[in-house]
Amino acid sequence: MGRILAIDYGRKRVGIAVTDELQMIANPLTTVHSKDIISFLKDYCSKENVDTFVVGDPKQMDNTPSESMRFIAPFVKKLKKEIPGIPVEMADERFTSKIASQAMITAGLKKKDRQNKALVDKVSAVLILQSYLEMKNNSF
Repeated sequence: MGRILAIDYGRKRVGIAVTDELQMIANPLTTVHSKDIISFLKDYCSKENVDTFVVGDPKQMDNTPSESMRFIAPFVKKLKKEIPGIPVEMADERFTSKIASQAMITAGLKKKDRQNKALVDKVSAVLILQSYLEMKNNSF
């Protein structure tokens, strides 16, 4: 069994989280500049067995796509073209940034650390991946 890799795609930075090989635990991996994400993923997949990419799907409260989908859709299309052997799934990412910030407050991180956007992006990717894992496990 391979890992599941979650992507919180942003115009500047991309937060990445990954599961263990048993696909049970979501862990933060890194953040990558948006322009470097495809090469990073190709390199990562050459070293690790990845079963699925999960990309955060930004939605409005009424379930319509958010404004940022206009940047995410071309990325997903390019990802499918550049790494065709790995399926790409979308997962609702509503509130992940707010939940990530709240989780960091609860964990006792200092304000300076909480303002680190790369850290927020990594935690958001973990939340996307964790919710995907829960949805997947509940569908069995």
